Amino acid sequence: MLITWIGRAGVNRLGRMHDDPAAWPLGRLLAAAARSVERDWDERLRAIGLPHAALIAIDILIRTGPTGADTLARTARVQPQTMSRTLERLERDGLVERGPHPEDRRRRVVTVTDRGRAAWQEAKHVEREVLPDDDELRAALGRIMDRNRKS
Repeated sequence: MLITWIGRAGVNRLGRMHDDPAAWPLGRLLAAAARSVERDWDERLRAIGLPHAALIAIDILIRTGPTGADTLARTARVQPQTMSRTLERLERDGLVERGPHPEDRRRRVVTVTDRGRAAWQEAKHVEREVLPDDDELRAALGRIMDRNRKS
């Protein structure tokens, strides 16, 4: 029965299942690929002193400009507490600065420093090494994100 269920994965001469990623369900393949890329990327980012969560925050700030921690958290799709911890580390490492909001003294605005921009530039090179840009993959992943955003 197990042999008929595994179908496309196949069985070798000894009756053992081939674990061919091409035969995996698409969800498993996507999750495994994401974990593999993220592990490699995280390892390389750590080598330059920039955790992946920090890179996400800096990237958002560079693309959108100075903003509040709450906006960063929503954009990054993380909890505000998670973003707060990330920003504390980034500020401690001199990669971002937090200053008063021009219109609301209770709030603070996060800005990328020159050191943060330099780290972001270096991280972009790392990203290209780990996962070269692919227009078809980018489009497919964008469609998945759009579909899941609407659900």
